[in-house]
Amino acid sequence: MPSESPVDSPTPNSSSHQAVLLARQQMTRQIIGQKTLLDRLFIALLSDGHLLVEGAPGLAKTRAVNTLAELIEGDFQRIQFTPDLLPADLTGTEIWQPENGQFSFKSGPLFHNIILADEINRASAKVQSALLESMAERQITVGNTTHALPSLYMVMATQNPIEQEGTFPLPEAQLDRFLLHVNVGYPTIEEETKILRLNQAEATRSLQPEKLEDTKQMLSEKMLNQARKEVLEVHLSPAVERYMVELVVATREPSRYDASLSKYLEYGASPRATLALNRTARAHAWLQGRDYVSPGDVQAMLPDVLRHRVILSYQAQAEGIDVDQFVGRLLDLVPVA
Repeated sequence: MPSESPVDSPTPNSSSHQAVLLARQQMTRQIIGQKTLLDRLFIALLSDGHLLVEGAPGLAKTRAVNTLAELIEGDFQRIQFTPDLLPADLTGTEIWQPENGQFSFKSGPLFHNIILADEINRASAKVQSALLESMAERQITVGNTTHALPSLYMVMATQNPIEQEGTFPLPEAQLDRFLLHVNVGYPTIEEETKILRLNQAEATRSLQPEKLEDTKQMLSEKMLNQARKEVLEVHLSPAVERYMVELVVATREPSRYDASLSKYLEYGASPRATLALNRTARAHAWLQGRDYVSPGDVQAMLPDVLRHRVILSYQAQAEGIDVDQFVGRLLDLVPVA
């Protein structure tokens, strides 16, 4: 699969770009061995989208979003999804006030800037659906009243691919609301050694409360909005735009490039995938320090954009072919603009 493109031009000298790079640098000191996860976190934040992270327990998924929340001037809320969770536990509910004979709305945990939906597939589909309106429209309707959510709003959901008992697969409509689906892998021996040393250092510091922690850079909402504006202004040439669209269309019509691929496909990606690829490829280029999108940016983001949007056939599953292999084959077949 094509590798991520290198930096081709000097880093833009805007204050928002420098602030984001500094925040990412601070996160790399706390989260070791998960560079792709950290990059995708910032790309989702810059693209004003939501992130689904899948990986085994203990791979710093929760720690990563906690650390990101500390760097942003906004509210953070972690929600542990369990089978007995109810939709009202997320959205809030109207409570009867006998003293004035009226209902008053008590907001739920979704009314925060950064939401961590931990182990989202442990809750029922009814509870998962409670997230649909908040993720898609940035609002929540309870009874006859619609309540607006903060303008800075991001949901990061985690799920464990190992344990299947007591879990509820996310429906396709829910999955499609996530901008990216990231798979988190294990660290290398060198990275795990650094994790061990970092944990030892943190444990030592926790026994010295009089010692002040390092000051952390805060990303304000104004700074993030400026960064998002710069991301949208990253140049996308007609040739790269055409390449981007052809890649997504190839998930619906793979026979245009290889007739044998059609037997592996059940459903291809919708135009929402093209929109997601456009935003994330621009954000990837911006983080790399360029003011234009290259084919490498598109290739780097395509697997995470399509991983949850392409549904393979039973034959693909029987032959052990997953979505990443299918997308990798399309990247080999679709000619670069």
